[in-house]
Formats: sequence, C-alpha cells, structure tokens
Amino acid sequence: MKKILVVDDQPDNVFILQDRLKRAGFEVIAAYEGKTGIQKATDEKPDLILLDIMMPDISGFDVCRQLVKNDETKNIPIILVTALTDAEDIKEGFDAGAFDYIKKPFNRDEMLARINSALRFSETNNLLLELEKVKTFNATVVTANHEIKQPLTLINLSTAAIRRELNKDEGAKDFLIKRVEFIEKATHDIIDILEKLSAIKKPIFIDYLNNLKMINLQSEDEKESVN
Repeated sequence: MKKILVVDDQPDNVFILQDRLKRAGFEVIAAYEGKTGIQKATDEKPDLILLDIMMPDISGFDVCRQLVKNDETKNIPIILVTALTDAEDIKEGFDAGAFDYIKKPFNRDEMLARINSALRFSETNNLLLELEKVKTFNATVVTANHEIKQPLTLINLSTAAIRRELNKDEGAKDFLIKRVEFIEKATHDIIDILEKLSAIKKPIFIDYLNNLKMINLQSEDEKESVN
C-alpha cells in the first residue's frame, strides 16, 4: 500500500484528502504545519507528499526546497495543492522542486490521476537509480579483479618461492616463516573477498559508519547462522 503524506494547516482540507485517498486504497499520514511535515517526511519516508502552499509557519515553497535538499527525502515526489494559480506561483513551485500541482478546489479524478502519474514516475526513477547502483557495483568489481588479483597472484608465487628457499637451509627461520604465513593468509583473504564480490548479482548495502554504506558479503548460510 502506497503511503501519502498530506501537509495542510486546515484540518478540514486534511480530512477531505484523507477520506478520498483512503477510499482509493492509500495509507495516509497528516501534518498540520510545515515543520511537522518536514519531520514526518524524514521519519515516515512516504511515497508521495501532498503539500499546501499557504501555511503560517513555513510556506509550502520553503518546505519543498528543504525536502528536495535533504538526501533522505529528495526523491519523494511532491504535489502542491494550492489556490494560487498565477503563472509566477506555479513557476516558483516547480523551481522549488515540486513534481506537479493540483488546483483548489480539486477534482477527485484529476487528483488521483496526478497522484498515480507521480507515483509511476517515482517508481521508474527509483528503478533507474537501482540499476545505476548495480552498474556501478559491477564496474567496481571488474576493476578490483583486474587491478588487484594479478599482484596478489605474484605475491602468492613469491611467498611460495621464499618458503622453498627457507626449507633448504637450517637456522633461525621461524620469524621469516611466520611473516610468510601472514602474507599468505592476507592474500587468501583478499582473494576470497574478490570472489565473493564477483559472485554477487544484486548488491545489498548495509550500514557501516555514520552515513556510509558497505556491501554485505555474507553468504546465505552465514546470514542464517547469525540469525
């Protein structure tokens, strides 16, 4: 079920929109001022926002600008619901980042048509973004394999040659042997990571630090054992 956030300082308007949207099969959440709308958009991650322009605390234009600048909400389509129909007002709304606008008083069929159009556009855009992520990931894996695997192979061959030489003569070789074992283990670990990366068809990103993400390299068996 698609989730729609309605931001309007007039409770009657919110009630009407909630009623019509719920009848159309949408989940609806509401905010009665701009600041609350921004917070709910960030927390709830709705699929679409219906935003009034004339509000007492922050205008819909400013709310729109803030949402578009926020990485967490910038891809949520915003439809302005407004009685302002001058060309300059409409232009300001689009310049602020709105996807579309609906004139008050609104027609139910037109409203639903514009909402569904915005949702289809958003779904297509999100799909393209996911495909771009996969494309970038695949290019990274190919580059890593090309650039890293060859020197790792040379390191493995070198450590094998060193080990053969160490076996020829007696003496204090424990320290060197231990270091060779460290190198061998490290190269094997790196090769194992590269092989896991190469086997991934669709990357799954997990939280790392702050806003950074990393790719989940756990196999299905490893994931189950952790759970």
